[in-house]
Amino acid sequence: MAKPKIVIVGAGNVATHLAPALSFSGCGDVVQVYSRSQESASELASKIPGAEAVSDPCRIVTDADIYLISVSDDAIPAVVDALPRTDALYLHTSGSVGMEVLSTLSDRYGGFYPLQTFSKEVSLDVAKVPLFIEGVNDGVEAEIREFASKLFESIYHADSETRKKMHISAVFACNFTNYLWTLAADLLSRDGLPFDVLRPLLEETLRKALVNSPAASQTGPASRGDRRVTDGHLALLDGKEREIYSLLTDCIMARRGSDR
Repeated sequence: MAKPKIVIVGAGNVATHLAPALSFSGCGDVVQVYSRSQESASELASKIPGAEAVSDPCRIVTDADIYLISVSDDAIPAVVDALPRTDALYLHTSGSVGMEVLSTLSDRYGGFYPLQTFSKEVSLDVAKVPLFIEGVNDGVEAEIREFASKLFESIYHADSETRKKMHISAVFACNFTNYLWTLAADLLSRDGLPFDVLRPLLEETLRKALVNSPAASQTGPASRGDRRVTDGHLALLDGKEREIYSLLTDCIMARRGSDR
């Protein structure tokens, strides 16, 4: 059986990892990369033998078997309007947008959500990333699973509502946490200390959360109800840092009280 012809729509962080991985794993032949920026499309297409880079939606091929849309959530409707209407399989990688946004393109569509943080410049093993899929019907979902199974080791069903909740959890666990690390790095840098001094602490924090559960692993002055220490910390902070510290301290203390 011939490999499916794949068009990658988007050239951002997720697409930059998915497109080569799909191609080199044997999932299919990535024949084209579309992006509004010709430079971005060319940069990604250069990593995939035989892939064409296009920035004009009129040049998107109409005979592909799979169109994989990997753009920001806000950009999906405009991209959908620009894509050809065919009988191909249309997928998007969003965790927060329902698959129905693709219903005007084809009778075959679904969700293709890899749960991971992606950055262009940071390599990772895509095969290890858990993939959550949904198809408009059982037959389409089976088709998506078969396509993805050549690359992904762990594939799960998740409907649109479940994916939204998973995405919220991921924002808390990854994006918000990373912002707190950014604040910690800022504080350290003011005293000439590198962020790397926190590496053992961060590694142990994650290890305990995975082994015991986050709630059972909570430590620190707020978890002990030690207002003397937290008030002392607040006295050294101002602006958003003080506001965030105060809010999180109150939340941890409130949870500590309710868990007793």
